[in-house]
Amino acid sequence: MLRIDDDLGRSLTFPRAPNRIVSLVPSDTYSVVALGLGERLVGRTTYCEHATSAATVGGTKDFDVDAVLALEPDFVIANQEENARKPLEALAARGVRVLVSLPRTVEQGIAHLARLARILEPGDTGKELVRRGYALASRPTPAGGVRAFTPIWMDPLMTLNADTFGSDVLARVGIANAFGDRLRLYPLAADLGKMPEVEANGRDVRYPRLTLAELTARDPDLLVLPDEPHAFSAEDEAVLHAAVPRARVIRVVGKDLFWYGAWTIDALDRLAQQLAPGN
Repeated sequence: MLRIDDDLGRSLTFPRAPNRIVSLVPSDTYSVVALGLGERLVGRTTYCEHATSAATVGGTKDFDVDAVLALEPDFVIANQEENARKPLEALAARGVRVLVSLPRTVEQGIAHLARLARILEPGDTGKELVRRGYALASRPTPAGGVRAFTPIWMDPLMTLNADTFGSDVLARVGIANAFGDRLRLYPLAADLGKMPEVEANGRDVRYPRLTLAELTARDPDLLVLPDEPHAFSAEDEAVLHAAVPRARVIRVVGKDLFWYGAWTIDALDRLAQQLAPGN
């Protein structure tokens, strides 16, 4: 009997390794496949690019609870940020084991991968993947001399602060987050400096909304443009670059920044090479 706590502090009990898995998170779908257990995935979201033989149950935010239940899963993998709370609660209320994660650092992402491995009991391929992950997490973090602005949306202009997985990924390759200390303010007008802020009251403050003037004032060295969750157009790039004309613009694969778990193991070296000076 295995007892595991998820990132909401809830304890889940597993009498045996699950054989019918529904993943509601694209990066977790990849992790299960990378552990060598893709055949156990019976359900996935429409955004999942792996385990394509598994049934789709809708999007990450609007997945179909009945479609998940119809697959008779013995394990559902979810994420607090990716998935809406009410449908997850509906699954749990029906007795489904739902593990909810929220890694905010590379180390936590690898720990989540290891937690999945404990639950799923992979073979040698999966065990070696976890060992590689632990080796990656134990690397010293290089000094962050170069400062980057990484937008995640254009209208309104949004970025991420230091308390996010993507920011920690950048730190792990020696890139400092130019907006690491910036909290999201409420309402939107307060975030844009047009009125006093009100209490956040438990709402997420990790993704601030900015003005171009604020971007100019921070004067980052790099503009790191991921291709997801927003696909920045050439026009978007021109607007942002005009605000900080001395910054070097680098387009990156969004998965390399935001997909925690198994994907990170190879992504860090790719990003380190791509963001290195002179590239």
